Amino acid sequence: MDLLWANVHGIVPLLGCVTRLHPMIYHHAGRYTWYSEGINPLCEHEVLQFLRHAHRVRSLQIPFDNHFHLLSVLPIKTFIFPRLLSLSMAVHPAGYLHLFLPPTLRRCSLSLIHPDLKLIATCCAATLEDLTIKIPYQSTTDELCLLSDSIRLCKRLVTLYCPPLDWAAWKHLSNLPTLLSVAISGEVLCPLDTDNFVFTRFLNVTALSFHVTTASYVIAVMRNSAFPSLKEFKMVARVLPWEDAEQLFHALSQCTACQTLQHIDILSRDQRVPEPSDSSLTPITQFLGFTQLRTLQLAFPHCCIRLDNHLLSKAMSSWPHIRSLKLEDPHPHPATITFRGLSAALRQSPHLHTLHILMDTLNIDIDPQAESFQHTSLQTLDVRTSHIVDREAVAYILFSMLPSVESVIHGSSGRHIRYAWQEVNRRLQSLKSSAVLGRRITGATAAC
Repeated sequence: MDLLWANVHGIVPLLGCVTRLHPMIYHHAGRYTWYSEGINPLCEHEVLQFLRHAHRVRSLQIPFDNHFHLLSVLPIKTFIFPRLLSLSMAVHPAGYLHLFLPPTLRRCSLSLIHPDLKLIATCCAATLEDLTIKIPYQSTTDELCLLSDSIRLCKRLVTLYCPPLDWAAWKHLSNLPTLLSVAISGEVLCPLDTDNFVFTRFLNVTALSFHVTTASYVIAVMRNSAFPSLKEFKMVARVLPWEDAEQLFHALSQCTACQTLQHIDILSRDQRVPEPSDSSLTPITQFLGFTQLRTLQLAFPHCCIRLDNHLLSKAMSSWPHIRSLKLEDPHPHPATITFRGLSAALRQSPHLHTLHILMDTLNIDIDPQAESFQHTSLQTLDVRTSHIVDREAVAYILFSMLPSVESVIHGSSGRHIRYAWQEVNRRLQSLKSSAVLGRRITGATAAC
């Protein structure tokens, strides 16, 4: 019975334990076609039937609030689920939220900022570890102020996902030794006041994520904070001007995470960002000091500007643990990485298994028959929209140099490019099949 009632979707299953409501709920072969409008609230003896299995519930999802009026008889200080650990609510049960907030609650997920959000933080301040607030609409300034005030009441948060916070909330979070992960998602209505900030250190935060409209909010947080334990950083911005990109790179390098960061993702797909004219900044060079990198994804306009064979090899030598490198510039630039440059870079990165990069496959500058280098770890190669002429030569180079790559991923722009790479993949598969057949024949001959 404990297992059966551990995870409950809505309060209808509990209402089905009430003798008066059972036949209304479970008619039509047990399907939930019941509506409680016009039904009288539970009486005192029916409350006992309703609560019969409530103490077994550990996880509760509430998708709607059509039936809460049936619970009006319950005393204000009643906890329907005294051993509840996880609560997910898609609505705001006005006047009834207190019934679902036992002091045991550890995880809470909301789809809006409740007017009585502080009640959650107050009732569960000593136990709440995971708070997620994913809002499908634009929050108001008053809602964001309420959110920040409520966050400041939480004492034991481990993970937090919510809309943008103010400086006071960030300062409070920096004092939580339990906090490990923070994710901020939503439009920034009020920029952080950098004139009145207090420098903060997040000693134990290992994961930091932002999904915002502009990078200025992220820059302010990173510039005025230290994250000595940070391992994962992700930022998705609607637009990333070149000036903001420069400031972000600098702030990242100054947040005391150079020796700890292992995963970095920076994404922005807006192609209207103009190419820098007077800056000598090359984005990839800003990450050479992050020596513990395992994955790096840069996908914003001009992220591959000034990238060449030498710089790619230098970057790979700076990241001895790199597993995945994705350089995906949404703004078209001439391809500059040749097969020789790829070979030199792969020699520096024995653990690399995924590579997304625009290749210059028109320039065949390597002879696979004269060079015996093989990189066996690389399994996924995405060449973006690289142009190609000598399909047979490219297929043979890939076959000789990258034995673990089964087929090359390519961009979808241009029918000619798609057809050319499809032909390369067919020839690559043919070479692999012939090699397997040859090994079998050789083995059979040796056995005889």
